[in-house]
Amino acid sequence: MPPLPESAHKAPAARPAICPGCSEPHDPGDRFCGACGRDLSAPPPVAPVSPEAAGEPADGADGEGGSDGAGSSHDAGGSGGGDTTSSFVLAPPRGAASPPPSSDATLPLGFSAHGADSTGATGSRGTGNGGTGKDSTGSGHPEAPYGPVCVACGVGGVDDDGYCEHCGHAQPRQRDHQERELAGVAAVSDRGLRHHRNEDAFALATAALPGGAAAVAAVVCDGVSTAYRPDDASAAAATAGSDALVAALERGTAPDDAMREALLTAFDAVGALAAEEPKEPIHRNSPACTYVSAVVTGQVFTVGWIGDSRAYWVPDDRERPAARLTEDDSWAARMVEAGLMSEAEAYADARAHAITGWLGADAAEVDPHVAAFQPECPGVVVVCTDGLWNYAESAAEMAEAVPADARTRPLASARSLLGMALDGGGHDNVTVAVLPFPAAAAGAGSPSA
Repeated sequence: MPPLPESAHKAPAARPAICPGCSEPHDPGDRFCGACGRDLSAPPPVAPVSPEAAGEPADGADGEGGSDGAGSSHDAGGSGGGDTTSSFVLAPPRGAASPPPSSDATLPLGFSAHGADSTGATGSRGTGNGGTGKDSTGSGHPEAPYGPVCVACGVGGVDDDGYCEHCGHAQPRQRDHQERELAGVAAVSDRGLRHHRNEDAFALATAALPGGAAAVAAVVCDGVSTAYRPDDASAAAATAGSDALVAALERGTAPDDAMREALLTAFDAVGALAAEEPKEPIHRNSPACTYVSAVVTGQVFTVGWIGDSRAYWVPDDRERPAARLTEDDSWAARMVEAGLMSEAEAYADARAHAITGWLGADAAEVDPHVAAFQPECPGVVVVCTDGLWNYAESAAEMAEAVPADARTRPLASARSLLGMALDGGGHDNVTVAVLPFPAAAAGAGSPSA
């Protein structure tokens, strides 16, 4: 905590039950206000004592302004120059500095943060003092924190819980927004506007087939929110499924068999998460997620899925019909299949998205769905979670949402589809992968999540 000025050296008043900055209530153990980020450990402000009442000359009366001739440092009591309030000293704002070219510590929002070299050898890197290289002992400015810096105030470091140590703001998580592009495939994933975290995951990969041709694959998984650790479940399934699919294809396994093998491997990976939990009498659902994947091999692409994440075919020639390639493992799909409701009625029901198939230790059965397709024209395969298809449910609606240049600009198209979902309300996590067909990859690559 910063030192108090001499005028505030009084017995601190009892901390109020509401934030003194915004009047929002807070719990006794809170360090920062959840509404405005105020430091609740600081004593309430006290009325400043005027220089005349204290018998001291006003600032500037002797031409020195209360600091030394250089004006470069504060005294130990914090009564020198600098930004102050009536009760505590504020950390000075840190000047913007360009990240060094050699930096390898990248924050989720795309900028780097390193502490300054106290010798000044690094110039202006992270010092916020115009490149003088001075630290807090010479300039009065605190040394820039090493590692992640708060995206809200730009001053404080980020603690292990993901909150700024200076202003208390929660920091973006790395999985809140992710993008990836390989030759022949691209994907984006976003937390959306309503959920507090992103429980979706994806993996992209290219593989070298025994004949020398290349295969391109995408895996998209949606964590089941009512289950325990849904974000871990989706990440485990996407990684394990992608790795198994690539390995099987490179061994020469037929694409449909490789897809089934990958689905079962992903199922085992999610089930293993339940085995990690302590044997305690706590009733909670095992980690669970849905799974959908597509792989393009030559003039054929293969799709596999469990749950209600979907794959669509959208041709370049929009005069040709688009198609939905998967059937949901859901309550709504069961009602439609049984003839008890129309599709519109079933998906308008509150129970529509209750899934009947998933990956997880408590899944009643594992029934991987696999299908192969051989289109007669070029186009794209769109693989997505329900956070996207809720806003473009039918094949015709999805075709209308997919940009016309999707096959040549898959990443831009994935971003466009994400934007459509966010503009529609962003009620769920959104993940979408776009695979051009025929595959654009010219050679072998490697798995990548």
